[in-house]
Amino acid sequence: MTVVGSCVAIGPSTAGAVDSGDPAEKPNAAPPLGAFLGSGAEGVARIAKFEKWLGSPVKVGHTYLPGENWAGIEGPSEIIGPWARWRAKDRSHLLVVNVPMIASNEVTLPDGVVSSLLRGGASGAFDNHFQRLAERLVKAGAPDTVIIPGWEMNGITYTSRCHPDPVMWKIYWRRIVATMRSVTGARFRFDFNATRGRDAIPWTECYPGDDVVDIIGSDSYDQPQGMSFAEFIKEPYGLQAQADFAAARKKPISFPEWGLFHNSDNPDYIQGMHKWMTSHDVAYQTLTDYCPHGVWQCAANPQASRTYRSLFGGLLNGVSKAVPDLSCPPTVPTPPPTPTPTVPSQAPMAAPSPSPGAPVPTEAPSPSPPAPVPAQAPSPPSALPSPATPPAPVAPTPTASDPAAAMSTAASAAAAVACGALKAAEAAVRTAGVSATAEPAVTAMPGTSPAPVVRPSDGE
Repeated sequence: MTVVGSCVAIGPSTAGAVDSGDPAEKPNAAPPLGAFLGSGAEGVARIAKFEKWLGSPVKVGHTYLPGENWAGIEGPSEIIGPWARWRAKDRSHLLVVNVPMIASNEVTLPDGVVSSLLRGGASGAFDNHFQRLAERLVKAGAPDTVIIPGWEMNGITYTSRCHPDPVMWKIYWRRIVATMRSVTGARFRFDFNATRGRDAIPWTECYPGDDVVDIIGSDSYDQPQGMSFAEFIKEPYGLQAQADFAAARKKPISFPEWGLFHNSDNPDYIQGMHKWMTSHDVAYQTLTDYCPHGVWQCAANPQASRTYRSLFGGLLNGVSKAVPDLSCPPTVPTPPPTPTPTVPSQAPMAAPSPSPGAPVPTEAPSPSPPAPVPAQAPSPPSALPSPATPPAPVAPTPTASDPAAAMSTAASAAAAVACGALKAAEAAVRTAGVSATAEPAVTAMPGTSPAPVVRPSDGE
């Protein structure tokens, strides 16, 4: 522990920690961190500003190939080029690319049409497009890219979905992997990336086989409204199911997309994800950073933003530096010493001069975090839930005949004042840091996106 002023600052805060429900979990170093900041050169350019705001290195670059046509799925140079150059600057950088399996990927097509397209892919009709993509990535210097074909396949958002024909979908996935691995120099890894929960079909029914999957991913947003993080863990096909499924196959997990959503500005969700990711074998994680999901480019989530910075910020060599917890401990007065009765001796002796007994210091217990207050659904859309305010500790009033208690109470009151000043200063620094380094807020509500960025889904 480190003493800051008159308050005790404890290392990385565990306030609001969420019980994972997994007794076998073991703490790990923080997994490689990233954020979706844009699909092309604009996303690469924002990384340095995001790193400065967060105080942690961004090791994962995440982008999406456009799915409007097959030319987009083959990897346009304006997307592949900037990200491959970012990857080449540092051998520790990891590039993750979401790849649609069918063009056009974001139009509403009947299940019968999707089934027909899946049969075509399973028969090899689209192999040439994935071969070109692999060749372009290798040539650009990104032969070890993590590829996510047909993400969120268990839902209904994309044409590349699984439920119209799971058998054909799995065969098609296997062809894509075989085609891309066949390119000389390729060292790709493939992430099987579903949405958390059951959705339209259990994601386990779409799993194509251990030999063609390297990572088990989950897009895990803070939804539906009113659902707790503990429920995210325990729900069918939820976080625990993902972790167990991967562990049984000796594969790491990932969170290619995660962020806030229907529970608004919810710091408890950020705390839950941090604890879960740092206690499991996570290959990488990337936050979706635009409204309503984000914490840097979205000004609508100030509480979650502060929590994200305190938990994920200040990483040095993958280990979290101490982030002071400036919660003031309750005032605990030191009781006066209990007098010891004196037994008179046979011969009278002069009484010694009295010296004040130094009270033995006692360490005040760390305060228990207040019970989390669920985020309320905003009544106008712009309204944000108010943070819970713990009641101020009340110190007992000393009596004139109790000088030791009076001294202890005065010291505790001074500590409370000093701690309050520290908290106010910290809040001012955090506010200044956000306003000084963050870009203007980018708003992309579900179903829309800031042009011309190719966006991830909202995990619906």
